[in-house]
Amino acid sequence: MEVLQKHLTTTQIITLSFLLVILIGALLLATPFTSADGTATPFLDALFTATSCVCVTGLVTVTTASHWNLFGHIIILLLIQIGGLGVIAITTVFTMLLGKKLSLSSRMLLGDAFNLETMKGLVRFLHKVVLGTFLVEGIGAVCYLPVFVSEFGPKGIWYAVFHAVSAFCNAGIDLIGADSLIPYVHDLWINVVTMSLIIISGLGFIVWFDLLDVMKKKLRKESGNRRIFEQLKLHSKIVLVMTAFLLIAGAVLYFAFEYHNPETIGSFTIGQKILAACFQSVTTRTAGFVTIPQKGLTTPSVIVTLFLMFTGGSPVGTAGGVKTTTFAIIFLAVIATIRGREDIICFHRRISPKTARKALSVVLISFFVSIAAIIILTLFEPGSAADQIFEVYSALGTVGISRDYTSVIGAAGKILLCFCMYLGRIGPISMVLVFTIRDRQIAAKLPEEHVAVG
Repeated sequence: MEVLQKHLTTTQIITLSFLLVILIGALLLATPFTSADGTATPFLDALFTATSCVCVTGLVTVTTASHWNLFGHIIILLLIQIGGLGVIAITTVFTMLLGKKLSLSSRMLLGDAFNLETMKGLVRFLHKVVLGTFLVEGIGAVCYLPVFVSEFGPKGIWYAVFHAVSAFCNAGIDLIGADSLIPYVHDLWINVVTMSLIIISGLGFIVWFDLLDVMKKKLRKESGNRRIFEQLKLHSKIVLVMTAFLLIAGAVLYFAFEYHNPETIGSFTIGQKILAACFQSVTTRTAGFVTIPQKGLTTPSVIVTLFLMFTGGSPVGTAGGVKTTTFAIIFLAVIATIRGREDIICFHRRISPKTARKALSVVLISFFVSIAAIIILTLFEPGSAADQIFEVYSALGTVGISRDYTSVIGAAGKILLCFCMYLGRIGPISMVLVFTIRDRQIAAKLPEEHVAVG
């Protein structure tokens, strides 16, 4: 690692580390020892599965439950966990377990991996991330036990652990079968546990620890009469507000658009419809599990799904997409422009123009990449345009829900979706920086000139 850091940027190391783990995973999954029938899996299918696991997406070309044996499932679970926490974080943990001291360059690399602006308390932050991850996954596994053990016997313990990790890491890969969690569409407990894991991890680690710190101060009565929300950092406030808004709005829209649809929730009771609509709203935020067939969604619901998949979860977590904070900042920038303000204001705080430019860049790069991917997919693969657009956005947002299109695409489509999943996991800005030589800063400002827009 130290040798690489002398010749590569931190962004290049992070992107290459994900690629290396994907290739190792693909080689292992391609062996006969991982398949249920004892035959070698075609390398492209193994590569697709490994990419989907490490990029915590959930799209698959073979049925996870039936195609792989226990050894294959263990490899898949390890790849999901590595992808969820991040390769650099996992490597750093093992370095510290071996008793080695982290160098300054290693700390900088870890800070970039977590998208943090300071190295202060970095090792402690990593400790909390790892412990918090395993704690929440453990609680999730315990919560799954009653249902899975009663249904599958002792094997249900493994099912509980696998699905807890998959849900927390927003991978959406399951051991149930080809229909994901559709058999549990009316099971309140499975739905609530899965949604809770997805939402908790989707908030991001920064929000976790900010909430915990504020709550500790509240319990110690160090914060006076101030409410918990008022004491949170701006990042946490934006994440919580955007998450709540998107989840509620999504659930309401799905409930309305699918209410009479016999192919999804039309035959359900009111309570069952609300539960299914809530789960659909949660899972489209990069989770990948489904309780209703995506192929049967109405057109308005498909449009809502595309938007939610493109948006994704929140930064410094396991979720994908362009992130909730990104959209919030662009929306606030538009409001500021309409009101004639020079500064972008949110909760009585000013957001820097640099942050706004980065947010705009992330959205535009992701949008143009999605358009290019859709065009390429339509050129090389047959199929419905709706299915192809849906699949591209699912891959780029590392969501993993499908309209039953992934399993029927050819080699070109599989390679394209692998690239989309990889780009979605490392981020569009990171991919651009890998191949970009930054311009030197110009000491003097160039003359300004007016350009008409709008």
